[in-house]
Amino acid sequence: MKSLDTSKTYLITGGAGFIGFFLSRALLEKGARVIAIDNMNDYYEVSLKEARLTILRDFPGYKFVRGDIGDKETVFGLFETHRPDIVVNLAAQAGVRYSIDNPDAYIQSNIVGFFNILEACRNFPVEHLVFASSSSVYGGNTKIPFSTSDQVDKPVSLYAATKKSNELMAYAYSRLYRIPLTGLRFFTVYGPMGRPDMAYFKFARKIMKGEPIQIYNHGDMRRDFTYIDDIVTGVENILCNPPAFDENQAAYKIYNIGNNKPEKLMDYISVLEKCLGKEARKEYLPMQPGDVYETYADVSELMKDYGFKPSTTIEEGLSRFAEWFLSYYGE
Repeated sequence: MKSLDTSKTYLITGGAGFIGFFLSRALLEKGARVIAIDNMNDYYEVSLKEARLTILRDFPGYKFVRGDIGDKETVFGLFETHRPDIVVNLAAQAGVRYSIDNPDAYIQSNIVGFFNILEACRNFPVEHLVFASSSSVYGGNTKIPFSTSDQVDKPVSLYAATKKSNELMAYAYSRLYRIPLTGLRFFTVYGPMGRPDMAYFKFARKIMKGEPIQIYNHGDMRRDFTYIDDIVTGVENILCNPPAFDENQAAYKIYNIGNNKPEKLMDYISVLEKCLGKEARKEYLPMQPGDVYETYADVSELMKDYGFKPSTTIEEGLSRFAEWFLSYYGE
């Protein structure tokens, strides 16, 4: 396994996003050059994205471009100017429930945007394209833990369908144009400076305001919560280790990155309450469209190839989140 090569130029799309920020910072701290692009949309508070960028702009090796990967001319201009060696596509319209209300945004960003990145990698060859998929692709699968060898052709949301489409597009481009590609199925990523649309973040806000939190399926759900530092370590390990070409002339690999330990939703809420020092008022509701009962990552492939698996406990991870949250919002 090759270690991170700091002489390379890394392009990170969705660079002002949660994972994009932490990955950029980790690479910059090691001395790498990072080019980032983000359209700074208002799906959640732009001020949080700006706060992340303020930290990154202090690094001399950092360049930020405000732009949309849905615009092909912008993407090609970025590649032509900066000639990245390794690309990490994290830009996407996120959120399962939002995809029911605003499907157009998902097609434009997740399908058209990813197509533009693939086309740019074809026209301006790169050593490796790593892209974000999602545990959502497993849909209503009942076999657990979820393995990358499982069939994933029954999505329960448009968001999941776009992520599965990305995987299929990536495979085709790898085979047709000899582009080494790795897809990463992330499992419920959380941590400081995270996404305010995620449940744990919404819970924290409502708990501190004394408002009731909405708990779906009456609390009977399990999630494989993965702390942001573990996600970043997993991605870093993979960046300079593109897959080899196989007998089908494709250099393509998919990994799960999850904690390999599903937690009961009510236990997660209990830990969050402890970390915030305040009990939540609770409102129990039925399962929402697009939701699944359980996520559980089989990370054996990640272990086999990189000797790594996420291991941060929810007690440790939520404690760090709560400390940041109380400080940032002045609670």
